[in-house]
Amino acid sequence: MYKSLVAYFSATGTTKKVAENLALASDSDLFEIEPHVPYTDADLNWTNPKSRSSVEMKKKNVRPEIMPDDAQVEKYDIIFLGFPIWWYVAPRIINTFLESYNFSNKKIVLFATSGGSDFGLTVDYLLNSVPFSAQIIEGKIFNDNPTEDDLRIWVHELYLNQL
Repeated sequence: MYKSLVAYFSATGTTKKVAENLALASDSDLFEIEPHVPYTDADLNWTNPKSRSSVEMKKKNVRPEIMPDDAQVEKYDIIFLGFPIWWYVAPRIINTFLESYNFSNKKIVLFATSGGSDFGLTVDYLLNSVPFSAQIIEGKIFNDNPTEDDLRIWVHELYLNQL
């Protein structure tokens, strides 16, 4: 059996709810990716081109600092990696997380929350942040708050089909 981790970044709490249910549904450990400087409502105002999130997303090389912590990814075979979709990709803090640990030979299954966007170019943008031997799997976008049972079915399908 695989040992798995649910790692997530949640700016407003939406992704956190999905991550917590996913950890229960998949019998995974849970790890929150926390920014060193928390995002304020003003930082998240995507309609303001000068907001922190807008500025970060305009530059592909920006890496917001994360709180020092040890996700111990070496202990896991599969990492479910969750985040909100920003500008059709993962927030740059996800690149920071991926570049902070050794993901060699790991399967990284993405899940995201969104008000209607799909993954866009997320996988392409994240591939440069992991070793060649890591596998990134485009998982699922959740536009609502799935139940633990919904997530258990999704995880079961993943194990049958891809993992």
